Amino acid sequence: SIRMGKASLVDSFCYFIGNELFVKGMNVAQYFWGSWGQHEPMRDRKLLLTKRELRHLHQAVKEKGLTIVATKLFINEDGLAKLVIALARGKKVYDKRASIKEKDLRRELDRGE
Repeated sequence: SIRMGKASLVDSFCYFIGNELFVKGMNVAQYFWGSWGQHEPMRDRKLLLTKRELRHLHQAVKEKGLTIVATKLFINEDGLAKLVIALARGKKVYDKRASIKEKDLRRELDRGE
């Protein structure tokens, strides 16, 4: 399904269970040509990282209040699915209001033209 482009990272984020990192909210559609015993499309998926990477991410999330988000999903030259993740900080309330105003303004301009 990933090779066919049937995956979505909208609203996906990563979280820790113990010393393991999982991605939640990533939708990988069921394989069209598959049989009846297929996976759940929205299940949590375990990410494979080194201990050093896991330790670094765990400290950043714990101490600084950052969130780990999935930014890109691709197939590498060896045919393996790879997920690019990033540390992100949530917007402040006043930042959200400014973004909403900009979006409304753009929408008004698009309607006017």
